[in-house]
Amino acid sequence: MIITVASGKGGTGKTTVAVNLAIATEATIYDCDVEEPNANIFLKANLQKIEDVFLMNPVFDLNKCTFCRECAEFCRYHAIAVLPSDILFFPELCSGCGGCKIVCKHDAIEEGKRKIGEIYHGKNEIEIYQGLLNIGEARATPVINQLKKHVDKNGIAILDAPPGNGCPAIETIHGSDFVILVTEPTPFGLHDLKIAVGIVRKFNIPFGVIINRHGIGDDSVEKYCKDEGIEILMKIPYSREIAELYSKGIPFVKEIKEWQKKFVELYEAIK
Repeated sequence: MIITVASGKGGTGKTTVAVNLAIATEATIYDCDVEEPNANIFLKANLQKIEDVFLMNPVFDLNKCTFCRECAEFCRYHAIAVLPSDILFFPELCSGCGGCKIVCKHDAIEEGKRKIGEIYHGKNEIEIYQGLLNIGEARATPVINQLKKHVDKNGIAILDAPPGNGCPAIETIHGSDFVILVTEPTPFGLHDLKIAVGIVRKFNIPFGVIINRHGIGDDSVEKYCKDEGIEILMKIPYSREIAELYSKGIPFVKEIKEWQKKFVELYEAIK
């Protein structure tokens, strides 16, 4: 079963929920927040690189090229500039779609590749897979896509999605059996939760909400969920004890045993 833990905004406690749920259920966790993965801060596994991730980049054969400009006109990201007798290519703008090769009528473009990230694997109490985007790269989705190829659909897979509602979060959510949306009881939390709910509903994936730091803010998130018929799966209180454990990199299910039971019950309810 694939459960994605996502959030409309950063800082809501998404990774906290993902890690504690994975530990409580002895699941494998996949850190899809490839721009700044941090799940292993809590798991402390010895991560080893298992593969590189590459993006297709075109290679131009100027002996075949007629400088017709069709490749440049096709590229929506303006990664190709055609001069009267040369081609300028800007790899950092290329999306790797391969469309330039398809539209070239003169077979002047071949598929090259450029490394944009890495995939890591490790195990301590549970297994963890982690994607890592190279510094300076703008396209996280190919790394997430490659990371998801390691998901074991026969076991319990917890995907820790990137924060926000952009392409990386959407790529992570796609293909999940269930989505947990983690939010906080604040106006910002509610605003971004509404966007996330819209995305998950577009995919027609079952989902529910966890309210973290419950007790601060107001009850607007609860009213919204009630009006929309969205199940609130869990409320994690605004707790000094939980915050202190977090600051030490300790998942709170390991120290507060009643939460171990609550996360197991959460999984059983989802299943």
